[in-house]
Amino acid sequence: MDVLLLGASGRIGHRIADELLARDHSVTGVSRSGTVDDVDDADFVAVEGDATDAGDVAKLATGHDAVASALGPSDDESPDRLVDMITATIEGLRRASVDRLVWTGGAGGLYVDSETLLVDTDDFPEEWEPIASAAIDAYDRLADVDDLAWTYLAPAALIEPGERTGEYRTADRELVADEDGESYISMEDFAVALADELESGDGVRTYVGTGY
Repeated sequence: MDVLLLGASGRIGHRIADELLARDHSVTGVSRSGTVDDVDDADFVAVEGDATDAGDVAKLATGHDAVASALGPSDDESPDRLVDMITATIEGLRRASVDRLVWTGGAGGLYVDSETLLVDTDDFPEEWEPIASAAIDAYDRLADVDDLAWTYLAPAALIEPGERTGEYRTADRELVADEDGESYISMEDFAVALADELESGDGVRTYVGTGY
């Protein structure tokens, strides 16, 4: 599979690139600077691109089998930039006639019970609320799309660098937590989950939660 990876220079992005390359896929990694550190493979190409520009996304996506995203706003940008990114990506894929998209989303929009989103719980950090709300708005934009085979793949409540075990669980728009109520996944295993989803297509047009 020839995959265009948006946001390839980030901590999750370069782990996704590594996972896809280890499975013998070809990856074009997009970053604002056109450089992606820590990825060294003959089947990887780093390119410059603006994920808020539908024309740029279309040009980059043309000829690829699928698009994966690990996009997020930088620290000095408004969280609402996420909505601009997903809107441009959707339109860019349409122009490029690329059908498949797996988007790295947020855990804040996952349900912890039948009526409560994670972002609305008392323990959710206040400083994370703006980006969580923007990620939910981005999902709402994607949820209206019926002409692309999209998946909105969210990590657990806590995601950080760790071990690649190859093990994880998924749930349909529910927060995945262990028997102690802890919700966690390593960036490495999230990359495994994303690569699995790209290959299988099991979660098409679904908000999928991941975790241990």
